[in-house]
Amino acid sequence: MPCVRTLLGLLAALAVGGAVAFLGYCLYFDRKRRGDPAFKRRLRDRRRAAPRAGAGGAQLWDPEKNEKLQERFLQEVQMGELWLSRGEHRMGVEHLSNALLVCGQPQELLKVFKHTLPPKVFEMLLHKIPLICQVLLSVSSSVLQIRS
Repeated sequence: MPCVRTLLGLLAALAVGGAVAFLGYCLYFDRKRRGDPAFKRRLRDRRRAAPRAGAGGAQLWDPEKNEKLQERFLQEVQMGELWLSRGEHRMGVEHLSNALLVCGQPQELLKVFKHTLPPKVFEMLLHKIPLICQVLLSVSSSVLQIRS
């Protein structure tokens, strides 16, 4: 039993010593990093650039635009349902794909569509997804060009 106690004491002392050495290592390199003039310059540049990015992000979310998107989403879903009820699958898929385009959570909407739409219509919608992605990319690139 005394051997086990001494072994455990030795292991505990080694663990404490290792932790202290690691903390010392971290403190040493942190002090060295903070004392570096290039680090201070990069940090200053990053802090100056941060408010510009934050101001642009605040303008991206506008409650009025959000309400308009929600109205557009509901309108497109209703139009899609109307065309599907009339038997016009192509027009229904067109409106449902527009709803996917303005939807905030398209994956969830696709899950709902999978369970509610006939398999043929859902397959038509899946074939339309690459076109939706192209439209989304072209719209986002044009928005970025306008902001530049």
